[in-house]
Amino acid sequence: MQLTHEHEAIKSTLKRFIAEEINPHVDAWEAAEVFPAHQVFGGLGKLGMLGLTKPTEFGGMGLDYSYSVVMAEALGDIACGGVPMAIGVQTDMATPALARFGSDALRREFLAPAIRGEHVACIGVSEPGAGSDVAAIKTTARKVGGDYVINGAKMWITNSLQADWMCLLANTSEGAGHKNKSLIVVPMNTPGITKAKKIRKIGMMSSDTGLIHFDDVRVPQTNRIGAEGSGFTYQMMQFQEERLWAAAQSIQSLLRCVELTADYARERQIFGGSVLDQQVVHFKLAELKTEIEALRGLTYMATEHYIAGRDVTEWASMAKLKAGRLSRTVPDACMQFWGGMGYTWENPVSRMYRDGRLASIGGGADEVMLGIICKFMHTLPARR
Repeated sequence: MQLTHEHEAIKSTLKRFIAEEINPHVDAWEAAEVFPAHQVFGGLGKLGMLGLTKPTEFGGMGLDYSYSVVMAEALGDIACGGVPMAIGVQTDMATPALARFGSDALRREFLAPAIRGEHVACIGVSEPGAGSDVAAIKTTARKVGGDYVINGAKMWITNSLQADWMCLLANTSEGAGHKNKSLIVVPMNTPGITKAKKIRKIGMMSSDTGLIHFDDVRVPQTNRIGAEGSGFTYQMMQFQEERLWAAAQSIQSLLRCVELTADYARERQIFGGSVLDQQVVHFKLAELKTEIEALRGLTYMATEHYIAGRDVTEWASMAKLKAGRLSRTVPDACMQFWGGMGYTWENPVSRMYRDGRLASIGGGADEVMLGIICKFMHTLPARR
């Protein structure tokens, strides 16, 4: 994937915005366990960063997916994981299906203000009893007149406590789990929605995560995205962008982890020299950087396939799997070289250690990624 002047301009714009508008506040947002999403998204919207790949007629820039990948990578400069994850939900998880399959009226009402940063969006797939197994979700949307009446619950929903609308996956009919679901845009101020609980996590502290209940929530059927019964397919397509985004976003964050560790190890004295002078330390950091650059190559190659119109389910799954594994092993290895300082709450590497653990769980667990890869390799055992 060749980066152009336009790619570099996006990286430069984001780097400046992050340095001036985000990183100075990250510690306070982490302590408060929430960040001002409307404020941050509003700033990004004014810069045109929330609609890079979205249709121009609704305020987007109409660029190819390589620009989303570059943006995701640049967000790795943010000094925590929660804020970039929340941005990624807005750009690459809650809005792709709406942008691609939504009616013009629906896109004017919900997509355009999300691109401008006036609306915060969330994606409602996971439930208390169904996460990686998307076909098992229980939330229903029953037709009554010209409306859907929604009942159920969604859990682990990023942005949901501040969101203006949710891209909700619900069962709209009986039948097979991959054919009975639809995606529906649900305004979060609709009567019957209860934001039941803010979920406390071990990491991603500044990202609000909610448990949301739906009790006879009524929305027009015109809020459905695309064809009824196609929601599972649309969501699988959204997952590909989500997984590519997750892999790309981890690259710069992981490199920053190695760089911060090298800087600290260069200054920390032990046995008459710096920690970095120890061969085991600088060899290990070199090995970690090599692994991260291999992830970049895999992610860029998957992006090239995606732009070319190929099915990247296997590639995106491999990139997401590798990113999740490195998000666990890189901070863990780096923390060792910080000694006792690495075990403190405020340490940047310990924050990466906590935040990065989600990468192997959210958006499809490692085991789900392995199952997908095996399917494409034709190595799954036959079902009896």
